[in-house]
Amino acid sequence: AIIKTALPNMDREAKEEYFVVIQAKDMGGHMGGLSGTTTVTITLSDVNDNPPKFAQSLYHFSVMEDVALGEPIGRVKANDLDIGENAKSSYDIIEGDGMDIFEITTDAQTQDGIIRVRKPLDFESKKSYTLKVEAANIHLDPRFLSGGPFKDTATVKIVVEDADEPPVFSSPTYLLEVHENAAINSVLGQVTAHDPDVSSSPIRFSIDRHTDLERQFNINAEDGKITLATPLDRETSTWHNITIVATETRNHSQVSRVPVAIKVLDVNDNAPEFASEHEAFLCENGKPGQVIQIVSAVDKDDPKNGHYFLYSLLPEMVNNPNFTIKKNEDNTLSILAKHSGFSRQKQEVYLLPIVISDSGTPPMSSTGTLTIRVCGCSSDGTVQSCNVEAYVLPIGLSMGALIAILACIILLLVIVVLFVTLRRHKNEPLIIKDDEDVRENIIRYDDEGGGEEDTEAFDIATLQNPDGINGFLPRKDIKPDLQFMPRQGLAPVPNGVDVDEFINVRLHEADNDPTAPPYDSIQIYGYEGKGSAAGSLSSLESSTSDSDQNFDYLSEWGPRFKRLGELYSVGESDKET
Repeated sequence: AIIKTALPNMDREAKEEYFVVIQAKDMGGHMGGLSGTTTVTITLSDVNDNPPKFAQSLYHFSVMEDVALGEPIGRVKANDLDIGENAKSSYDIIEGDGMDIFEITTDAQTQDGIIRVRKPLDFESKKSYTLKVEAANIHLDPRFLSGGPFKDTATVKIVVEDADEPPVFSSPTYLLEVHENAAINSVLGQVTAHDPDVSSSPIRFSIDRHTDLERQFNINAEDGKITLATPLDRETSTWHNITIVATETRNHSQVSRVPVAIKVLDVNDNAPEFASEHEAFLCENGKPGQVIQIVSAVDKDDPKNGHYFLYSLLPEMVNNPNFTIKKNEDNTLSILAKHSGFSRQKQEVYLLPIVISDSGTPPMSSTGTLTIRVCGCSSDGTVQSCNVEAYVLPIGLSMGALIAILACIILLLVIVVLFVTLRRHKNEPLIIKDDEDVRENIIRYDDEGGGEEDTEAFDIATLQNPDGINGFLPRKDIKPDLQFMPRQGLAPVPNGVDVDEFINVRLHEADNDPTAPPYDSIQIYGYEGKGSAAGSLSSLESSTSDSDQNFDYLSEWGPRFKRLGELYSVGESDKET
């Protein structure tokens, strides 16, 4: 089945969809035949047969004169009954007195025309603008071009409103020139600014001191004249860049700034001088007229035509019999020898004063002294030695030979020192001296005191070991193999307490100490106490003799005193026999 349109010039914008019911019959449509129906939906596709149309023919906008460039100030809209690509339009400003001030662009999402500021506005110079804006379809269908232009226009009026603007300088930048010898408070130049508003507020000028830290310049706050505050020196700084600030007196928030570049012009106030400290070397076998040294000069000034130096000798040195000078074309100076036969022994050093002058106004000059040293040279003119002492060295002995001889002497001295050191270590004995024997610590006391009964000559407490206060008496005659905890001892007792009990307690501790050495050691007790059963153990000034002593009690003191008791028992038996 073929479906055809029954009406011409169908309009999608009027009706987009149509529903058609189709019936099919068999038997050729005769009676008794069967039939069926179906519904067909027909959708009309869009063509670009409608132009864009502005919603209104006149638009009004207002904008402040200080609006930023590129800022949108309004929107216009041209509607198109078509859809999709056929509805897209572009906007242009085709007429008006603000074609170079404003611009219009198309919003791709909303198809609006956005008007923006292209150049700065000035309420004082122009208060309003009139623009003619056109909207046109981008995609045209040639079949419908005869239907009329696919575009539309509208008028846009823009009113500029006044705003409080900052001061405006007469120039965006300033360039001033001043000679470096300018007097203090002399005027270097002037800056001007005005308030563009109708009210025209007075302006005050100042220098941004962040750009003039040394405060070399001042400015008149009323008329903007810049003056010199401190002396200038072109050789120190050729350019000075400062910033001038203009502020409205009625509204201090309205501020403008402008850069001012100050160039310092040169004045001939520096004398030329040698470029460096020169020291020339003259060979003893040199020839007359030989160039000894070429020197150059520098000048801190910067003349327009470049530097030109004049060289001369001091008046009293004009007839110098040894040297002369010659000016070169490249503004340098050559020093020449007048004769030959210079000798280090006769004179080792010559001083040649040279006067250097410039061509400035007024001319400046200075005197530099060139040091000329007489040296011994080889046949090809190579300097070998400039010392007088080197002249008296044996003939044929070069500096390299002297260095080799000196190195040999130093090497011999090092060998001798090493030999002596080794011999000394070899002669040292391997046996440790008795005084350095670490196996014994013998403490000698030369003061014997007044005997056992003398308790007032000295304080008996000083003989007690301080370590004994805590109950732990370390053994100094041997280092224990086992580490043990100190025994809890008795507290120190005052004088007059029975010492026998004190000794018995210590004896018991020594007998039961597993870390004690397996040999007897001397125990020194500074105080024996009164009424001691053992009596005095000292043989010095003892009132009794050995024969009066009974040593049988030693066998009762434990296994540690068993050997001592046997020795004394043997002695007693010998005396009896």
